[in-house]
Amino acid sequence: MSDALTLAALQQMKRDGRKIVGVVVYDIQMAQVVDRAGVDLVSVGDSVGTAMWGQRDAFAVTLDQMRLVCGAVRRGVTRALVSCDMPYGPLQQGPDAAVAAARRLVEEGAGIVKLDAAPAHPDAVRAVVQAGIPVWAQFGVTPHGGAPRTDSTIGPDDVGRFVGEATLLGDCGAAMLDFTHSGPVAGPAVVAAVPIPVLGGLGGGPWLDGRIRSIVNATGYVAHALDDDTSEGRYANVARVVRDAVEAYADDVRAERQVRGG
Repeated sequence: MSDALTLAALQQMKRDGRKIVGVVVYDIQMAQVVDRAGVDLVSVGDSVGTAMWGQRDAFAVTLDQMRLVCGAVRRGVTRALVSCDMPYGPLQQGPDAAVAAARRLVEEGAGIVKLDAAPAHPDAVRAVVQAGIPVWAQFGVTPHGGAPRTDSTIGPDDVGRFVGEATLLGDCGAAMLDFTHSGPVAGPAVVAAVPIPVLGGLGGGPWLDGRIRSIVNATGYVAHALDDDTSEGRYANVARVVRDAVEAYADDVRAERQVRGG
């Protein structure tokens, strides 16, 4: 499709100083919605295990499960670039396993594959890139664990280390970076040090080339949003809308009224 965003287009956005808008989604319906809203990057996160399936952590998510979710999201997107997380395991098993897993995700429609904790596995990152598969490399504090970093805990040595990790990943051929918990000190330093886009979710900010946000949290499409006192921190509270709708449906059934739409 001529209007579909390419990786080259996102890289040009950094050079032009235009911010990249990324969201994490897990299903075709939400994929269609965010794509029509005009986001630039749709990320299929391995957080699907905890956010949607009730698993204890992301380590439980398998490659086959990620392929299933990736395919569903891909079928809902016509414009944005689609990224898919490689789950824990293949990257840690070495270059051959990482390449094989990345190829399976590309088969399901991933335009770029996200590799968590990438600085610990530079050979695998290089191998995936050399196989012709674009890599979005994560570094900083890994999503799978570790305390969030704040300005008070990031010293000069930390900034230098993060810049070094970003440079290493760029040298390995990564096309984009995901800097988790960057903070306003290390974040700008990394953005200035590498020519590729640097995005961030947790602990990120406007100092990065773009942001990535879980759409279920951003819109309150989570059960615990029912108990939120305010909308601060979210752009909507879908959970309350759904609850109110279900209560209205239940009232119609119990009052022997015809239900809407059927």
